Amino acid sequence: MIQITPDNFQQLMFEDSKEKLVVVAFWADQIPESVQLRDALASRLAGKEQAIVFAGVDCQQQQQIAAQFGIQSLPTAVVVKDGQPIDGIAGPQTDESITQFIDKHLPKPEDEFLTQGQEALLQQQPGEALNFLQQARAIDEQRADIALALADCFVQLGKLDDADTLLATIKMVDQDSYYHSLLSKLELAREASQSPEIQALEQKLQEQPDNIELQHKLAAQYSQNNRQEEALEMLFSLLQKDVGDSESRKMMLDILASLPSGDALAAKYRRKLYTLMY
Repeated sequence: MIQITPDNFQQLMFEDSKEKLVVVAFWADQIPESVQLRDALASRLAGKEQAIVFAGVDCQQQQQIAAQFGIQSLPTAVVVKDGQPIDGIAGPQTDESITQFIDKHLPKPEDEFLTQGQEALLQQQPGEALNFLQQARAIDEQRADIALALADCFVQLGKLDDADTLLATIKMVDQDSYYHSLLSKLELAREASQSPEIQALEQKLQEQPDNIELQHKLAAQYSQNNRQEEALEMLFSLLQKDVGDSESRKMMLDILASLPSGDALAAKYRRKLYTLMY
């Protein structure tokens, strides 16, 4: 617990509270209930330092600070955010009421997954972000911020149909600038996925449908343009015709290895390949 004094009051209340919530316990030795609340909060907040700063005011020593908060009785505790009290409890508390008071302000698991996913996206690691964002989405499918981040991840991974499906679920009230930027990114990604090289190879393959070399080249182009499912399906079709086609098998395994850990598409085609080979 950080003891609040005139020297650190400004820093804690007006600077630190912009970054984290600050829980302040007001206590005095001659009021045992206030000491009990202080100690109970300290116990409940142990290990939560990344999310909450725990501070205390000794009302005997810092009467002016207690007066600034308008404290009229003890025990009392308040939550400060952006320099303003946003919640509080007063009077004797049970363990249950203290837990409820704190839990309201602790980050939820989906918030932590979302933050980790967003950080991975900023680091241009969509494969890593996918795992975090799918976990967040599994906990709360109604939150637009989670859905938008996951759609962004899908676009970066080339899962354009998945991104399109997810963006279609966003309600009008949540269609903010991020949403509209994702629509633009999705459209650009679709245009990029249909490159002149792909169009030329597709045209040649229509004329020579049994040309394996053309199919390998087209599968490589599909993979490079984030159209992995089409590449995998083409290569798997070749293996169905000739299970000994080592080049198709190698290309397929390389694409599977490039997909993010836990990717459903990778699991699907690994099963299909295993069934075919064994």
